[in-house]
Amino acid sequence: MIPFLVALAGGFGAVARFVVDSEVARRTTNRGMPLGTAVINVTGSLLLGVITGWWATHTGDPELKQLLGTGFLGGYTTFSTACVEAARLARGGRGWALLVHAGGMLVLSVAGAALGFWLGSL
Repeated sequence: MIPFLVALAGGFGAVARFVVDSEVARRTTNRGMPLGTAVINVTGSLLLGVITGWWATHTGDPELKQLLGTGFLGGYTTFSTACVEAARLARGGRGWALLVHAGGMLVLSVAGAALGFWLGSL
C-alpha cells in the first residue's frame, strides 16, 4: 500500500509545484529568468532538510518520511526542469542569467537544506 501512497503524494507534490510556479510567474516580472523553479527547488530543499533533521534526531513513522520526502517533495522539486531552463538560457546566449540561475539555485538549495536540517533537529 505504501508505494501507492508515495505515488499519490508525488502527484500532490507535482500539483503544488504547478501552483507555486504559476503564482510566482503571475506575481513577478522576471524578464525570462525561471524564478518559479528556483523558488520551488529552494523551498523543497528547505522542507526536505526539516524532514531529514527531524528523523535524524527524533523518532517517527518511517512510512510518513517516505510519503513526505520521497513522495510529496519528490513530486514538488524538479531537477529536470532546472536543467532544461539552464539549457535554454545557455542556448539563448544568456551566460550571466545562466550563472545566476543555476549557481544561485545550487547555493540557495544547499543552504536551505542545511537550515532545514538544523531547524528539524531542534
